[in-house]
Amino acid sequence: MPTEILMPALSPTMEEGTLAKWLVKEGDTVQSGDLLAEIETDKATMEFEAVDEGIVGKLLIPEGTEGVKVNTPIAVLLAEGESVDDIAAPAATAAASPVAADGGRIFASPLARRIAADKGLDLSAIKGSGPHGRIVKADVEGATAAPKPAAAPAAVTAPATPATAPTLATGPSTETVLKMYQDREFEEVKLDGMRKTIAARLTEAKQSIPHFYLRRDIKIDALLKFRGELNKQLESRGVKLSVNDFIIKACALALQAVPAANAVWAGDRILQLKPSDVAVAVAIDGGLFTPVLKDAEMKSLSTLSAEMKDLALRARDRKLAPHEYQGGSFAISNLGMFGIDNFDAVINPPHGAILAVGAGVKKPVVDANDQITVATVMSVTLSVDHRVIDGALGAQLLQAIVENLENPMLMLA
Repeated sequence: MPTEILMPALSPTMEEGTLAKWLVKEGDTVQSGDLLAEIETDKATMEFEAVDEGIVGKLLIPEGTEGVKVNTPIAVLLAEGESVDDIAAPAATAAASPVAADGGRIFASPLARRIAADKGLDLSAIKGSGPHGRIVKADVEGATAAPKPAAAPAAVTAPATPATAPTLATGPSTETVLKMYQDREFEEVKLDGMRKTIAARLTEAKQSIPHFYLRRDIKIDALLKFRGELNKQLESRGVKLSVNDFIIKACALALQAVPAANAVWAGDRILQLKPSDVAVAVAIDGGLFTPVLKDAEMKSLSTLSAEMKDLALRARDRKLAPHEYQGGSFAISNLGMFGIDNFDAVINPPHGAILAVGAGVKKPVVDANDQITVATVMSVTLSVDHRVIDGALGAQLLQAIVENLENPMLMLA
């Protein structure tokens, strides 16, 4: 019988996406592993593979359709001997996912459901080996049917309340604002998935995270000189280190020096991480990514530089996989290249802190001999989640970052 291909969940948090492009057409024969479509999530464009073989009988969702909910049927696959005429009734009747004994939905591929139905298998008794526990062909091929227990009388329950997405509505309503500007010329900018997610997450972050801020000026003349010397030596290898590469390394080592600050908020507990997984904000058209450099404390400056360039390039093309921008305990947001002297960054939950980095500016300073000299000074602000890190601990972390940047050779020791 015809089986449905469902909108996949390409990340643990994905609820809907855009069907950007079909890579097959009706009538094509596909095998397991063949590419079917390009799906845009709020963060990336990812390719979606077939898990079953068959003939594409009908494409249910046109290219470019936005807001397609996860597990919505997007196409129908025909088995050998079936035709388009067999899709007279909605395939959902035959291909709907069963429900587990506890009421939760069981996720299985269409082919796995078909084999299970033919063999009389109870899918609720089968452990899936596919992504996110999905039951696939291999899980049901060797399984044998077992007698199902008698169904208990159905309990009368109140209707389930549908889950609601994070609200974006703060301040005046849409109608109120439109009336306010009805006599002015304007252009409406539609919110895409990324902008909606950024708006919801940052609103949640500022409302729910008790931020406090620690500020320091860092003298970076020694760093700039050291960077210049290293870049001359690395020129033959095609490596050019940026100030940001040193900042990443400095923060990674500081998290190791102050391990209690290498932590995230986990609802009813704090998780203290062992590795230094540092996220770095990357601006792209319409939003930003925070790709994560994992185990940054163990990597050389040249390795961090190459990895950061690769992640930033793929972030701008929206080609990052979810595991490349999720996680981490700490983030860096650098607006110095835009001439910003200093600013306060919003913490990206569940991170414990984020470092906002401004531009290096020449300023008069008083040296150790009480003489006024000129130094290149970079202003930074550490935004801290007070639930995770207290003031003194945050100060220790920032002091460790400052020491690393003002004495850059220590980072190579």
